[in-house]
Amino acid sequence: MRIGIIACDALKDEIEALTRDTQDVVIREYLDFGYHLDPPRMRQILTEKVNSLAGKVDLVFLGYAYCQSLKGLPSELTVPTIMLEYEDCIACLLGPDEYARQKHKGKITWFYPGGWAKYGLEGLTQLFKLDSLRNQGYESIYFLKLMFDGFSRCLFIDTKVGDIALSEANSRHFANKLGMEHDRTEGTLCNLEEVWSRVRSKTIELEMLQEPEILAKNNEHILNDSQSELSGHLI
Repeated sequence: MRIGIIACDALKDEIEALTRDTQDVVIREYLDFGYHLDPPRMRQILTEKVNSLAGKVDLVFLGYAYCQSLKGLPSELTVPTIMLEYEDCIACLLGPDEYARQKHKGKITWFYPGGWAKYGLEGLTQLFKLDSLRNQGYESIYFLKLMFDGFSRCLFIDTKVGDIALSEANSRHFANKLGMEHDRTEGTLCNLEEVWSRVRSKTIELEMLQEPEILAKNNEHILNDSQSELSGHLI
């Protein structure tokens, strides 16, 4: 079976850690996190990306959670698709209960998983298109402080994947520059693993559904060959 992966770049390290040895994966594409800034557009782009794989893959692993606009998307696609059925990727990496606990600690928190934090302040500058303002004499940090006004805590999420030292250093630097308290917690790959397990199970199910069709085609070829051979003898 042929599996395609379409996923958010913020989850690339974690998804690669789970799937890199799977030979059935024939297409991998990780999309810029910036699409989250326009949820309706993100849904449209993902629809186009997945549907363009018809005939190229048998199943798509969509490495996105609901993210404000994607709930119910698999039912609208032309290729069988399994996605992350969570509020967002933070809920997937922490688990819904821990996510809720962290959100209700009395402080407005910026959740910073390693997949985002590895790009540091420069990544956020590019995400929000602030780099273009440098040519006008403005420092991007000024606008970032305005955008993150009200956030008092930055929580780094360690999933034990990728360059954790670099990601956490970037997270601390971000918190220091924006005057936030910095904290850290451990994430989990268990939820991603569960979804990936469903993908693998679905491929087995699809294979079983295809077997009768393949067998029928093989029998048809055998019958045609036998008839051709018999006709040759009669001639």
